[in-house]
Amino acid sequence: MTLPLYGTASLSEGFGADKARSVVRLRAVESEMERHAADFALVKTPDQLERAIAANWQSIFVVSSDPIDPISTDVFKRHVVVPAKYDYLAEGDVLGLDHSSGKFRTLFRRNSTHNSFLVTERCNNYCLMCSQPPKDVDDRWILTEIKESLALVDPATHALTFTGGETLSDWAEFIDLLKECRQRLPTTALQVLTNGRALANSRIVDAWREIGHPNLMAAIPVYASTDSVHDYVVQAKGAFDETILGILKLKDRGQRVEIRIVLHAVTAPIIAETCQWIARNLPFVDHVALMGLENTGFAIANDALLWIDPVDYREALAEAVDHLTSAGVNVSIYNLPKCVLSRSVWPYALQSISDWKNGFVEKCDRCDEKSSCSGFFTTGRPRFSRGVSAITH
Repeated sequence: MTLPLYGTASLSEGFGADKARSVVRLRAVESEMERHAADFALVKTPDQLERAIAANWQSIFVVSSDPIDPISTDVFKRHVVVPAKYDYLAEGDVLGLDHSSGKFRTLFRRNSTHNSFLVTERCNNYCLMCSQPPKDVDDRWILTEIKESLALVDPATHALTFTGGETLSDWAEFIDLLKECRQRLPTTALQVLTNGRALANSRIVDAWREIGHPNLMAAIPVYASTDSVHDYVVQAKGAFDETILGILKLKDRGQRVEIRIVLHAVTAPIIAETCQWIARNLPFVDHVALMGLENTGFAIANDALLWIDPVDYREALAEAVDHLTSAGVNVSIYNLPKCVLSRSVWPYALQSISDWKNGFVEKCDRCDEKSSCSGFFTTGRPRFSRGVSAITH
């Protein structure tokens, strides 16, 4: 099942009219850490509610389908109540809450290794398979929310991803945010998903270099070795030239770059040729990710154009990996279960699907490789290969 990361609170009271949204961090009732203004005691049982009163908590976040005792809630200045299906929420998690509607979204989960912040829904590409279809909206408030959230994120967090839309739509503000990450999260691996086109601008790429975070990576898609195919996939004329120039300028300034290639019926049949071109022309990139398609967003609308059974490009994918590894390029395969891959590439196949949308089918229960397999997306309208089967040794 897909983990519900957003919803509407059944009760939300005590928030002022001076701002439209708040960022909330959940704390265990017994937490002895200094309390931040955004901290709420996480309450899931009547006993925890009583302990929160005894500990003089002023704000509580209740996960329960049962009504709260109205007398008890009189002691709290702010309280939020959400249904029991959000029981996964835990100590250190961070949420964004809209005051008027009560709508909330989980922004950060402390116990997850797959945390990402959506920076914007705007984009200057219009990719055929986009999982987050772009919108022409003014959503700059999201950057403010992320900045507030960074102060609440556990500094021990291993990795954070920033995604969009095009993350560099408001590039100056976003780069300032990444500089704040350098101060607050210096040991956290930061990955920024960007189409790379803005980085063709020397002013922007110089600002990127000045961020100075020791573990910052730009993840940029290159869908073919020819401009016509890449531009067709992203539905933007001239995008290929800007993207490649952005990659070259980043590497010229000593910055880390990952190339991403989503595999579908347009890109998969030529994946060996594309990776041979990368190996010859961009061997200095830090990583190449070959990614199975998430069948959601525009991929559903373009299903007839995009769907291809991974079994049908299995050999081409293995050849693509060979081209890259022979040139000394680090490569990984994301989002594809081992049973549809050639055994030669199993060492490169990672468990990459975010935990909140990762699942397995019944056949997987008998598979000896399940513990090290990517499994499947549970989002959108999943498509399954005819090659899905249990691997037994």
